[in-house]
Parts: sequence; structure tokens; C-alpha cells
Amino acid sequence: MIEIIDLHKSFNGQKVLNGVNLKIAEKEIVTIMGISGCGKSVLIKHIIGLLMPDKGRILIEGVDITKLETKELDKIREKLGVLFQGGALFDSLTVYGNIAFPLREKTKLSREEVRDRVMHALEDVGLKGMERKYPGELSGGMKKRVAVARALISEPAIVLFDEPTTGLDPIIASSIHVLIKSTHKKYGYTGVVISHEVPKIFEITDKVAMLHNGIIIEVGTPEEIQNSTNPIVRQFITGSHEGPIEY
Repeated sequence: MIEIIDLHKSFNGQKVLNGVNLKIAEKEIVTIMGISGCGKSVLIKHIIGLLMPDKGRILIEGVDITKLETKELDKIREKLGVLFQGGALFDSLTVYGNIAFPLREKTKLSREEVRDRVMHALEDVGLKGMERKYPGELSGGMKKRVAVARALISEPAIVLFDEPTTGLDPIIASSIHVLIKSTHKKYGYTGVVISHEVPKIFEITDKVAMLHNGIIIEVGTPEEIQNSTNPIVRQFITGSHEGPIEY
């Protein structure tokens, strides 16, 4: 579904991505983890097409999006749903308006069809009856649930979750993980999750990729990553500060 090939990106002469290679199969959830500032969000922005690489390719269903014109890229983006780190809800719109927004902007569905889809989405994320609330009236966890519903409302083939539990307490964070798992089971999308929530994230992901110094240094199942002998991986997942590893 997604293949990243030798991806390089620098900002003001500072290398952030230094030859990233990663394959993500259809319908699997892959978590990209690494320390803050290692380039995880930059990588997500390349997959969306918000950034273009200095070198390398990104294939989505076999199409190299780095070579596309704007209109062609927009067609690829229609296959993507995105949960941004802060939720990125529109404060001036109700919960209903936020979730309905992609359908109103990108489809020709009737008002009744939009309403039907939105109400089902609200049930999926456990927010039935909250459609008239505004973001300012919601807790952090509720805002993330609204953002998840909006990301899924168009039934995208690929969903990108950029730090979906940042700023949430452990109980609410766990509920968001459960929500990702349940919606994945229902919709069967290919998921890419940016997270440092170790070990909780291991419960919902099929594979884990460790990004370090601009490259993917290891990819494996959660079990393989937890049993890794790579000292950088071990230090990250255990939270240890021992040893001479330099970040």
C-alpha cells in the first residue's frame, strides 16, 4: 500500500531524513517510533504530500506521489484520512460540522446521506448525542475522538495518526488506542501511527519501525521489537539512560 524508498529531507542544511526505507502492507497498522525531533512528523507530511523530498520516492498503491502534479496529488489525498497531533478541529464548527466537513467539501452526498454518515461515525467513536457541542466544550479525549471520526468519515484506504494520544492522561490515551483498534477492525484501513507510547502502542500495531538519525534502523512485530538486541531500540523501549548511545 505504501512504500518509502531512500527518502532524504534537509532544512537549512540540517538533515532530518537521511535515506528512509519502509514498506507498509495493505490493511496493516505500522507504528513509527523514535525520540522527539527525530523526524517522525516530517515523514508523515511526506506521505500526505505536504512536503516533497530532496531525494527519494514515496509510492502509494504503486504511484510515486513525488512526481505528481497538484490535481493528481489531490486524487491520491482523497484516499487518505489524517488525525493531526493537536486534533486540528474548527472551533467555529460544532462536532457535527467538524465531522461532516470532508463530506461537504469533497463529495456530492445529499444532506440526508451526510447526516446518516455523521451519526454513525459519532456512534463509532462513542460520542452519540454530542453533535451540537463545540470543541471548546469538549475534553481533550473527546476532541481526539471527534478528530478520529472526521479522519474516518470518508472511509479512506489509509489513515495517518500523528501522536494520537499526546497530552492525554493514561486512561484516556488507552481508550484512544482501543478506538483505533476497533475502527481498524470495522473499516480495514491501512494505518500509520506516529507514537512514543511504549509499551501501550504495541497492543494495537502489527509492526513497529524505529526511526533514528534519519533512517529506519529496525522493523519488526511488537514482540520482535521488544526482544531486540539493538542498543538504541532497547534504550528507547525501556526508557533507560545507561550506556554511551548518542542521539
